[in-house]
Amino acid sequence: MKKILTAEDDREINRLICEYLSSQGFETLSALNGLDAVRIVREQSDLSLLILDLMLPFQSGDMVLQKIREFSDIPVIVVSAKSETRSKIELIRMGADDYITKPFDLDELLVRVEAVLRRYEMNPRKAEESKVLTYKNLSLDLTSGAATVCGKALTLTGKEFAILELMLKNPSKLWSKANLFESVWGENYITDDNTVKVHMSNIRSKLKKLDSDNEYIETVWGMGYRLVT
Repeated sequence: MKKILTAEDDREINRLICEYLSSQGFETLSALNGLDAVRIVREQSDLSLLILDLMLPFQSGDMVLQKIREFSDIPVIVVSAKSETRSKIELIRMGADDYITKPFDLDELLVRVEAVLRRYEMNPRKAEESKVLTYKNLSLDLTSGAATVCGKALTLTGKEFAILELMLKNPSKLWSKANLFESVWGENYITDDNTVKVHMSNIRSKLKKLDSDNEYIETVWGMGYRLVT
């Protein structure tokens, strides 16, 4: 049974969506704010789809989408009262799979859910993206967002996981701080702050605690970072 999370702060709308999808054979979960939505997606590795309202408390829907895309490729249908073409384009570029405007008919929502799930299951990239990346004793599961070192769980933040994913996908590449920042944070690198340096230090410390016999990342002074060859 496919599991769907509805992130909608209007309790009545959330309830109606969940009850309707349950009647159509789906297992449903609900979140009433953005923080809970991110947490549930991170914890529930078997989720099949997220229905995401943009106007969420604590963390807006677009921020939720950005954070989720740091560690998951779960299909996302965005729900919004905004119907402007620009808004739709921006959200699709951010990683949304579909967009539905309020008010909407539940039957229309069902059709979109089925269509997105069908496209996702038929996507030839799905099998490729579900693989596990490995380097020395480090493994990253790109589907579940889990990481292990020497078979032991490695606890990473979304940004730390994204940094390691980039480096493991490009094992011979030398990454400058600007390259890493713009790839992981999705923003222009303007000032030479300590953001990347602090994240690298945290990653190295976590790796060292679980595998003191190996070095994973080296600093090339004045140039950036790369995996130890």
